[in-house]
Amino acid sequence: MTLSELYRSGKETLRKAGCDSPEFDAACLAEKAWGLDRQGLFLRGNREANPEEEASFLQMIRERAAHRPLQYILGSWPFMDMQLLVGEGVLAPREDTEVVVRAAASLLQNTGSPLYGIDLCGGTGAVALGLCSLVPGLRMDCVEWMPEAFAFLEQNTRRFGEGRVRPVRGDVLDARTAEALFPHPVDVLISNPPYVRAEEIPGLQQEVRQEPHSALDGGQDGLVFYRAIADFWIPKVKPGGVVAVEIGEEQAEAVCQLFQKAGVTELCVHQDLAGLDRAVTGKIPV
Repeated sequence: MTLSELYRSGKETLRKAGCDSPEFDAACLAEKAWGLDRQGLFLRGNREANPEEEASFLQMIRERAAHRPLQYILGSWPFMDMQLLVGEGVLAPREDTEVVVRAAASLLQNTGSPLYGIDLCGGTGAVALGLCSLVPGLRMDCVEWMPEAFAFLEQNTRRFGEGRVRPVRGDVLDARTAEALFPHPVDVLISNPPYVRAEEIPGLQQEVRQEPHSALDGGQDGLVFYRAIADFWIPKVKPGGVVAVEIGEEQAEAVCQLFQKAGVTELCVHQDLAGLDRAVTGKIPV
């Protein structure tokens, strides 16, 4: 079969399997297998595939048809001009997470440097790395507890952190982590914590359910991590410092109430491109 024939066959297999974006997925897998983007496939797709090329592509198509996350099959995923390593055991970065990163960066403009911040529930490191890319003079500690995710965090911070992002093993839900590992006040506290209500997880897309539940499960009401942030971590932010979190689309009011009680002012809710509530930011009064 030619490369084009294999691509079309793979796309049809994914369509029949109920994948949401079979054309996009098949194109990504073709580029992974053969090093050809869509234009390259158009120009050179009439070439006969050798057995290794065919086997590699069809294996990935089978995995995707079984609803293994595309990000895991590819082994990396883009976020803010970085190609972050991903795989089983870590939540793949989402484009929506740019909302909290850019909102925090906007609040840190003209605040001087050097600045020091903490990213909680760091996962791939997307949030800390993205924020450092936008804020010169900022260095961050990125806290992650799960060992599988921490391994990806270490790799990504080595590749993109430029020495400004340090991976730290720690349990965000344990007050002792905040006290033992971070004795000094910080300029910015940011997090994309687990915020899915536990009862909603079984109803998520098959692909999402294959991502680590520890990165999704926000407890019975989805607010477990926001309570810990309010109780243990917001007190670490110095006067004039910034607090920023990603939220679920129905959590803005509850998170704002928690943070207001913790002393955060100038609270603001930010929407994603779909117009859904996606982040809450605020400041610690001077």
